[in-house]
Amino acid sequence: MNLLLLSNSTQHGRGYLEHARDTVTGFLPAGGRLVFVPYALADHDGYTAQVRGALAGAGIDVRGVHEGGDPLTRLGEADAVFVGGGNSFRLLSALYRTGLREALTKAVGAGLPYMGASAGTNMAAPSLRTTNDMPIVEPPSFEALGLVPFQINPHYLDPDPASTHKGETREERLTEFLEENDVPVLGLREGSWLRVDGARATLGGARDARLFRRGTAPRELAVGADLSELLGTVPAFDSRA
Repeated sequence: MNLLLLSNSTQHGRGYLEHARDTVTGFLPAGGRLVFVPYALADHDGYTAQVRGALAGAGIDVRGVHEGGDPLTRLGEADAVFVGGGNSFRLLSALYRTGLREALTKAVGAGLPYMGASAGTNMAAPSLRTTNDMPIVEPPSFEALGLVPFQINPHYLDPDPASTHKGETREERLTEFLEENDVPVLGLREGSWLRVDGARATLGGARDARLFRRGTAPRELAVGADLSELLGTVPAFDSRA
């Protein structure tokens, strides 16, 4: 596997992908054909144009997977794939509908570089069960691509001790997930990402991450941490504590 999984594509005060530009352009093949999957948003053309503009100076040819006919043909022509953020339920539903879910799993498993951001990072996990989204559509299943064997929670937010909000914190929601599923969850704060290169996984970006496991307190992970052990996870969903 050759993966770059971003928590977010836009950082406060910066342009699209600007906060991770060097990492992104270093990951994507120079002069290569990048196929972009825009299905997490409704405006596929506008979304693709945004990505094309952000990477215009890097010599990367961006093509929307929806442009010019069959999405599977577009994927087959690509040197890398980028699955963008938005609504994870809408995205996964479209991947099932177009046949891209199975095609992506096979192509990335065979070595096609995969970049995801937000919802696109959610797709890399086995399931949608740790997403933050509202289920605006109902996909055939919560089963995602399973490019990594553990769960990821992009845009992870720490509890605010000064907040008067009485709803569940992100940490409480992930604790509830672990009560029903024995699968580690990597909470990626905004500005962080996970890089997977073969059997090695490394935390990158500008912020630390937080790892949740059943039966233990959440653990802080520093930028640069080696997370390769997570690639050996055997997920156990629907396994109550």
